[in-house]
Amino acid sequence: MDPSPDSHGFFEEGFPRQLPENCVEYILFIIDDQMEARRKLSALENVRKRAMQLADSLTKDYIWQRDALNLEVKNDRGLVYLYGSSYYGDSIEDEWLIVYLLRELSKTSSDLWIRVFDSDGEFLLVEAANVLPPWLSPEIDTNRVWINQGSLHLIPLQDKTDKRPLTLDQAVGHIRGDTESLVQSSLVEAEAFYRLEKYPRQIQDAMHHSLTTIPRKLAYILHEKPAAIAPAVEAFYLRDPISMKSLLSTSGKLSFPPQDLVTLSVKYTKVLFAQLKSQNFTPPPAWTGIVERAESETGSAEATQGNLARLEVGMKLTCGFEMLASNAATKNNRTAREVAILLEDLEEDGDQALPSDAVIQSWPGVKQDDDESWMDINYEEFEKALDGKGDTEKGETGGFGDASAQADLQKMVARFESFLNDETAGFEGAELDDMDEDDDLSDYEEDSEDEDKDVSFDEEQFAKMMREMMGMPAEESTHSKQSRRKTDKTSQVEEVDEQEDEEIRRLATQMEAELNSHGALQLDPTPRKLKALKQKGAADEKGKEVQHDDDTEESDDEEEVDIDYNLAKNLLESFKSQGGTAGPVGNMLGMFGMKLPPDDENAE
Repeated sequence: MDPSPDSHGFFEEGFPRQLPENCVEYILFIIDDQMEARRKLSALENVRKRAMQLADSLTKDYIWQRDALNLEVKNDRGLVYLYGSSYYGDSIEDEWLIVYLLRELSKTSSDLWIRVFDSDGEFLLVEAANVLPPWLSPEIDTNRVWINQGSLHLIPLQDKTDKRPLTLDQAVGHIRGDTESLVQSSLVEAEAFYRLEKYPRQIQDAMHHSLTTIPRKLAYILHEKPAAIAPAVEAFYLRDPISMKSLLSTSGKLSFPPQDLVTLSVKYTKVLFAQLKSQNFTPPPAWTGIVERAESETGSAEATQGNLARLEVGMKLTCGFEMLASNAATKNNRTAREVAILLEDLEEDGDQALPSDAVIQSWPGVKQDDDESWMDINYEEFEKALDGKGDTEKGETGGFGDASAQADLQKMVARFESFLNDETAGFEGAELDDMDEDDDLSDYEEDSEDEDKDVSFDEEQFAKMMREMMGMPAEESTHSKQSRRKTDKTSQVEEVDEQEDEEIRRLATQMEAELNSHGALQLDPTPRKLKALKQKGAADEKGKEVQHDDDTEESDDEEEVDIDYNLAKNLLESFKSQGGTAGPVGNMLGMFGMKLPPDDENAE
């Protein structure tokens, strides 16, 4: 399938064009009515060169998971523009780095207009979903989001009754004809570009250096082509029996035999390092004896463990390069072909071309070994980080992960709270009806009278959502039962057989107990929930009993459970219980555009 966008965003047959997963696409227009067609081609080429220069200067030492920023001139159905697409694989940071580069590029010319999108559509609007105007919905937002001079611009509806998505040529025509009508919102822009605040610092923060034990030949390859580590780790991470064939063979010749091993600092991205570190991998025949000897080494336990850890990561990395080299001819990957060429040169020149120990020690940063604490979660500091608290004496923001991870986690919890407290939200997101503003205001005022503003998270609603996502029948809350009884007074509702209803409740109780035994749900009310039930005047028996007990106990702020902490902790523990397979938490996080790395079951 040709990934380049057509001017209408549809196939000839009228079906919407589906973008591949984990791929970001971008189109750049120069909109200047005074510019001739011949000059426009030249201007677009100049923009392309500026983009490549900007990317080279900011990402010179960066390792892309898959594709870097790339642009080419397109002439499609009367529209001339620059087009590019980048597959970012498991590294979502690569997508946001491209957005950052494009936003910086847009500041270089007032005539440059940029649109960036992925398989989720206008994903910048997904980031800003909580603050979008009511008229802007996913059904009509296609081609309405543009970046110009570093700012976000929205193309408004021409007619409130005509709610159809714009074609690309219609969007360009609107910008060309009526720039003044474009909508700019500081709130929408702040949310849409929230992840860009950590750039350009994040470009370096995403790197990780670790001492690794590898063959001398591989050390030479990595020194000559550092970016080759990305496809090699991917080959290891996505390995299958066919790609492992050369490693499992006892008679075949290896491109990187485990001999003449050296220990040096290898540069990874944090995603690549985590992918290697998290994988359970049985040493292939060529490495079995080497690993066993490392495990039986005498000396301090700490030194032995450190040497073994470096060797295990190095073994995985070397096996990844082995699979990359053995399949280079079949891979449509420029880096893989360059590695194959380097290996051919080594075959011709012999071992004398390999660097000596003295040469390796002269390489910059050869002994750099970064802290791996960003891979660990300290649950004692976890709660503090969610509240924005940290070690003020040390000037730290938390005791787990890095600053960007903590900020993203806080954002995740905030979005869960906002979603669960949004009465108009469904599983596809907020369902916004285009209603009269006066009606919206009156409804809001009525709802506000009964709303407990001190409660930021509704456990009952969360439990209901989890049940529905996993196909369990939802339990009605006291409030919903009362509402249903009121509705029954004015409308005829079909009666449900009592025996069938009882069977459904019994099944729901059994499934709930099973989920609780695995830590997937925690439905016990917390002190904060009890306080909410008191304030809302709940009359159910369970609320009364727990309320009575709570009134007789001495109030202690330290005993209150932090809902944000429990939510995030339970989500992570439930995700871990999935064992890397599809499950309710993974699916739910995917709905919010969030992905977690696979968990190592043997890790502490």
